[in-house]
Amino acid sequence: MLMALGQFVFSLSTLAHQELKHRLSWQHQKSGRVGARDANQFLGPGDETVALSGIVAPELMDGRASLDGLRAMADEGEAWPLVDGTGRVFGSFVITGMDESQSLFNPDGTARRIEFGLELRRVDDVDAAARVAAEA
Repeated sequence: MLMALGQFVFSLSTLAHQELKHRLSWQHQKSGRVGARDANQFLGPGDETVALSGIVAPELMDGRASLDGLRAMADEGEAWPLVDGTGRVFGSFVITGMDESQSLFNPDGTARRIEFGLELRRVDDVDAAARVAAEA
């Protein structure tokens, strides 16, 4: 297992991502002052995003079914716990975007190569944390 988003497992037999980008930000509010630099107030954490991308060979794995499963998860609009293969819990994430590019077509029009990208954004979801605790 490379990573899991809820019950979906990223692996060599489903979708194996070749790249993971993890971006964190923090919020600071500026307040203007006369004759001095702006005052700065730390407001807390900002957006946290994860982007996964990779290439699927549908002839070798169920990449098409896996992408359809992720699309169905995104359609639900739910937050899902994101955990990597070492057990590191990233938190609860929603699927905010999916890219798909097909190439190297068979005579029947099915692609032999699918490139995918998945965009996730962290949310504070108490229900997802409760689901993980109940499954453990």
